[in-house]
Amino acid sequence: MGQPLVAGNWKMHGNLSTNAKLLDSVRQALVGVNGARFAVCPPFPYLEQARQALAGSNIAWGSQNVSEHDSGAYTGEVAGAMLSDFGCTYAIVGHSERRAIYGERDAQVAAKFQAALRAGLVPILCVGETLAERESGDTETVVARQLDAVVAAAGAQAVADAVIAYEPVWAIGTGKTATPGQAQSVHEFIRKRLAAHGSALGPKATILYGGSVKASNAVELFGQADVDGGLIGGAALVADDFVAICKAAANKGK
Repeated sequence: MGQPLVAGNWKMHGNLSTNAKLLDSVRQALVGVNGARFAVCPPFPYLEQARQALAGSNIAWGSQNVSEHDSGAYTGEVAGAMLSDFGCTYAIVGHSERRAIYGERDAQVAAKFQAALRAGLVPILCVGETLAERESGDTETVVARQLDAVVAAAGAQAVADAVIAYEPVWAIGTGKTATPGQAQSVHEFIRKRLAAHGSALGPKATILYGGSVKASNAVELFGQADVDGGLIGGAALVADDFVAICKAAANKGK
């Protein structure tokens, strides 16, 4: 496994005032906390605010999306090089909301993954199944399809060097959470899928769980052998909760 990582996905939340308080609280609370990596992914307009607030700290920042194009006449899109200009370390690609609401298909997600790499960003590749797909027994089939599309485009080594986030769609923003056993089962499957491309690839991959992670369940979730941290939604907007989750990941990494 890679060093644990906790990345906060703020989604479309925040303003200058609330962001300042959140960033300051998180930065101060995580001073000297070792054993894991930490990051926040605010909306695009607030990347500069995050850069200024977190510069010199142990907290990185990243984006919630990235264009598959490097430049050009793509109104409303943001290129990887632009994100690099803001000092971003990470770029989330293939989040379930992008897939479901904006119709992003596997091929487009793979293209965005490659665009992030070209810009020197670390992609956080999201994969996961809907409730209907889980209930029909298709979880592994769906996750394999989503993962394999990126492996085919970018190579297994690139995927193993990036970050993978397993996010069961039915557990995002619903208050439902996969049991630690359910999360572990899919994480183990992802690791074995990568290992099939090269025995060293699976063990080195960083695989996060994303699906209603809270301060109250983080320790148990992160205690699973193949869960390397979390992609955090709502709890990332509450400083005390996010810090508690970060510390749970740090304890796993010691």
